[in-house]
Amino acid sequence: MARELEPLIVGRVIGDVLDSFTPTIKMSVTYGNKQVFNGHEFYPSTVTARPRVEVSGGDMRTFYTLVMTDPDVPGPSDPYLREHVHWLVTNIPGTTDVTFGTELMSYEIPRPNIGIHRFVFVLFKQKGRQTLSLPASSDHFSTRNFAAENELGLPVAAVFFNAQRDTAARRR
Repeated sequence: MARELEPLIVGRVIGDVLDSFTPTIKMSVTYGNKQVFNGHEFYPSTVTARPRVEVSGGDMRTFYTLVMTDPDVPGPSDPYLREHVHWLVTNIPGTTDVTFGTELMSYEIPRPNIGIHRFVFVLFKQKGRQTLSLPASSDHFSTRNFAAENELGLPVAAVFFNAQRDTAARRR
């Protein structure tokens, strides 16, 4: 399992967004037919539609919360709005996908303006079906604080991709 964490450490997801954890659940994030792997780059034009996020390894009586966040807002060299939450889904039954959960915050399309941004998907195991507190704002979000306030504990899975602004030349 330590090898699974290595890209999260190298990509500074563990540190900037999360504390170290032990992955215990499999989570698959797919845009169209392209699966998200740690550190791979996606163009914003390819991530406009909400991804398919599948949870496996749990059971139907276990519920999960998914957080998608960008810790590099407005830019990676000065991320003073860190973090910006892009999507929040709760009460996702294990062995299903996010469409079976409750969307607290609708999917917001990644639109990085400056530099290369990390977009992080984090999965937390809930203590049961629960009502979570909604963040006051999309900016200045803290995945750690959100997890603590809602008694979610450490993550059970995480994956991230990189994206930078689409240029006209790249879109052709």
